[in-house]
Amino acid sequence: MQSTQEPESHGPEGRDPEGCNPEGREPESLGPESLGPESRKPHRYPLTPVEIRIVGLVPLLEPYFRGAAVSALMPEPLREAMDSHGLTPRHGAVLPQLLAADGPLTVSGIADRLQVSLPTASELVGGLARAGIVTRAPDETNRRRVLVSLAEEYRPLLESFVARRGEPLLRALAGLPAEQREGFMAGLRAWVREVQR
Repeated sequence: MQSTQEPESHGPEGRDPEGCNPEGREPESLGPESLGPESRKPHRYPLTPVEIRIVGLVPLLEPYFRGAAVSALMPEPLREAMDSHGLTPRHGAVLPQLLAADGPLTVSGIADRLQVSLPTASELVGGLARAGIVTRAPDETNRRRVLVSLAEEYRPLLESFVARRGEPLLRALAGLPAEQREGFMAGLRAWVREVQR
């Protein structure tokens, strides 16, 4: 969690004090069109046989990320709240971070965990707050900071969803020796960083 203070306003006029777009739109910085030419260096070609085999495994994960598969595992009240407010998997990525935290997180803490910009995290939190899935409150020790928590009525629903959603990954990790689990997680984090660049 960053120690720097969060400003009361992030971004252009028309956002709420936490920097959230009042219309709930996704931040433009999340899209690939916002990436500059220097942000992604093309891979050298041709790929090695090992690289081809690795990349060839990625499409096999597609059913795991398919919207219908995710929706089927999500408890109905949580799914209705997400769908009725136009929330996306990017919004959903905030929720496990709050579930895993020992207490409320600041918006900058969420940005750090998701490796996104502060305005992006603010907009994601704003969408979730408008849906009633999270709550926002000023930090009593620093009124310029906003603390974000899961709404208590959604906590058990999210716990159930995360447990069911994570079963394949957790089974895979359980079958690996400790050193391979560390390597797997390091690779997964590196992949997330590259995708979000």
